Amino acid sequence: MTGKTRTILLAAAAFGGAAWLAYIDGVPAYVRQALASEEATQPVLMPPPPQVPVAEVVTRELAPSSEFTGVVAAARTVELRSRVGGTIETVSVPEGGLVDRGQLLFQIDPRAFEVALQNADAQLQRAEVLLSRAETDLDRSQRLLPSGAIASKTYDDDVSGKQERQAQVLEAKAARAAASLDLSYSRVIAPIAGRVDRVLVTEGNLVTGASGAAATLLTTIVSVDPVHVYFDIDESTYLSFLSQTRPEDVGRKGVSLPVEVGLASESGYPHSGTLDFLGNRLDPGTGTIRARAVLANPDGRLTPGLFARVKLATSAPKETVLIDDQAVGTDQGRRYVLVLGAGDMVEYRPVELGAMNAGLRVVKSGLNSGDTIIIKGLVRPGMRVAPKRIAMTPDRRSVDGVANGNSQEARR
Repeated sequence: MTGKTRTILLAAAAFGGAAWLAYIDGVPAYVRQALASEEATQPVLMPPPPQVPVAEVVTRELAPSSEFTGVVAAARTVELRSRVGGTIETVSVPEGGLVDRGQLLFQIDPRAFEVALQNADAQLQRAEVLLSRAETDLDRSQRLLPSGAIASKTYDDDVSGKQERQAQVLEAKAARAAASLDLSYSRVIAPIAGRVDRVLVTEGNLVTGASGAAATLLTTIVSVDPVHVYFDIDESTYLSFLSQTRPEDVGRKGVSLPVEVGLASESGYPHSGTLDFLGNRLDPGTGTIRARAVLANPDGRLTPGLFARVKLATSAPKETVLIDDQAVGTDQGRRYVLVLGAGDMVEYRPVELGAMNAGLRVVKSGLNSGDTIIIKGLVRPGMRVAPKRIAMTPDRRSVDGVANGNSQEARR
């Protein structure tokens, strides 16, 4: 093979290899280069920001308050006992029902007391007759003394006799009054209006009349309207507010101490009253002082002995921020909320929380009027979000949702 022939074969082999490299997977090399150039110039697509529900904080005029636990108690409680002894003749107690003041509840056999009253009447009449005769004797002595027809001693005896008979009349009147009082005590009546308990002594039983606890207990009565709520106030609250404004100063200073009360089965504090008593010393064992609120109870729902939740206003009303409780997060014991900042960026905001009010949580510090917070969603500070504005109050959201659903149904 000549040198010229070898050169031609090598050139043909090189051309064939180049042609094979120009086609990979059936795509020409120049096409692949064009596609690679287009991919390099095309921008990378980012995912859209997450949509989260947001709401503007609610601002209301609220008085700062503290919450306590207490117990409902009757303003007046009576242990009904017999004041005279005898046999129970009739019982007219509506057990568990309401009674009026002066209503007859028990009747003790009155016959022995009627006899005693008749005897007292007779003794009084006898004393009055003796007094009348003593007055006649004294008149006679006064006429005869100047003429010397009687001795001075006789006159003095007649004066003393009249005074003695007058004392006997007074004694007989007192005995009659006592007998009349005993007869009235045979009718055991309700001393106050309220709700009566069960009957402890039934008809036919003998009761003992005496003073104090020795007398037979018949039943008990508690007043219904108004009622008291007793609760204990901690030392911090007392020092910060109540020590400067005691209940007895309310009328003179024009300051009211409102109290709101709720039962265990009630939401919020539907019952309103005022603080009317504050103890004179703190219990060193518990660090609390006893307080009492008075509440109107026209429907009788506040039964003595019930557990009560008490909210006591500690200062004048002021602008207060409220939020939905589900917007609050916890970070190592600290409470926080996520705030919608400039450019729809998420911001971390620590907050100090207070009590619930009408379904919303009071924020003592950390938020201002006009702030918009994220209600819920898996987002973190520094992220950009797509806010969806909703109402802060949960019940308003349900109303808005129903309205939107109705409008969509109408459009369909």
